[in-house]
Amino acid sequence: MPVHRSAAQSIEQRLGLLRQVDFRRLWFGETISQFGSQVSLLAIPYIATVLLKATAFEVALLGALQFLPFLLFTLPAGAWVDRLRRRPILISGDLVRVVALGTIPAAWGLGVLTIGQLYLVSFVAGIATVFFDVAYQSYLPSLVGREALVEGNAKLSASEASAQVVGPGLGGAVIGLVGAPFAIIADALSYLASALFVSRIERSEPHPEAERRAAGLAREPLRRQIAEGLRFVLHNPRLRAIAGATSSSNLFSNMVYAIIPIYLYRELGLSAATAGVIFGIGALGALAGAVVANQIAARAGLGRTIIGSIALGGPAMLLVPLAPNDAPVAWLVVAVAVGSFGSVVYNINQVSYRQAISPTAIQGRMNATMRFLVWGTIPIGAILGGLVATAVGVHNAIWIGAFGSCLPFLFVLLSPVRSLRTMPEPLAEPQSIA
Repeated sequence: MPVHRSAAQSIEQRLGLLRQVDFRRLWFGETISQFGSQVSLLAIPYIATVLLKATAFEVALLGALQFLPFLLFTLPAGAWVDRLRRRPILISGDLVRVVALGTIPAAWGLGVLTIGQLYLVSFVAGIATVFFDVAYQSYLPSLVGREALVEGNAKLSASEASAQVVGPGLGGAVIGLVGAPFAIIADALSYLASALFVSRIERSEPHPEAERRAAGLAREPLRRQIAEGLRFVLHNPRLRAIAGATSSSNLFSNMVYAIIPIYLYRELGLSAATAGVIFGIGALGALAGAVVANQIAARAGLGRTIIGSIALGGPAMLLVPLAPNDAPVAWLVVAVAVGSFGSVVYNINQVSYRQAISPTAIQGRMNATMRFLVWGTIPIGAILGGLVATAVGVHNAIWIGAFGSCLPFLFVLLSPVRSLRTMPEPLAEPQSIA
């Protein structure tokens, strides 16, 4: 009997948060949408590069427009997320992306698909992603509790990593079977499934402004709420350092990512299926990172883990331009694997730290401010990548982005982040929010 009880306890420990029905529904929905997203990540650049014959700058602009909403709408989105219940925002974000992506196969079937429509779809889906991501990161602490944040983020990251392992290969196969435009239907359906799972979460979510309403207080002006989120992040030296490291990493890495379809499909002559295999096998690094992120932080300390994991990005990126033209696959697989491992370990720990120290009332604005700072550089990097590739060539542009990717770890190395050992307690509620 004790043996059976011990085995049962071991299984329960491994399941952790997956024993909670509501977290399981959030996890199922996000996992399905992550698998679907891998199809579009291959299919949309393939459509632009191969089917529509877009130039290097046009392909880079496609990536820029996907993330431009993070520059334009993230800060007000954070304030709105702190004013509204988060679950309806998640559902709405999924449904908008269902409709936007669904227009691509429809237009292709009618013979009217253009690069302009891909731009519009990317921009609209990007707006939905802004609201979804800010609400998602702000919703998790209230769903699982602060003590389980690292586990929750690790399980969600493991799903994303699993999708990155399996998804590209499946995506490449689906593209080969039905064509890139119709393969996107799979992604649209995955967002629909995510919306259905999130809609079934039963835990009651109190209105963020319930106490303010009960006290008869008027709603704060949107501008003041946005300013509070900016102050919260910019006045905290550790959050400033994390923002600097992540934003500069995204700037340089997206100089590479924006033009990588041109490099893979035109310069190296790879197929969508081969690209899917490269990213799928390489993403095993992301899966490994999700599994061991907690253990690394427990043994090395939170600060050292954050610094060391982001430092892997530069050397990994250098392997891309170093790959020989006659046999690039192994080099690219290692580049993806090492970079993915570092990125996942870094994100699990730094996002959990941000969520842990932020008061509930400002979670939305903190996440929005960080998203604005760290993802706002993505469209800038994408446009720079397109411009530099046009001026000096695709391969040279990738070298520049790779060298730049070796520098972002300095932001956290030369900051109080290096002194972090364990996950801290939340800071006091801002006075103006009480």
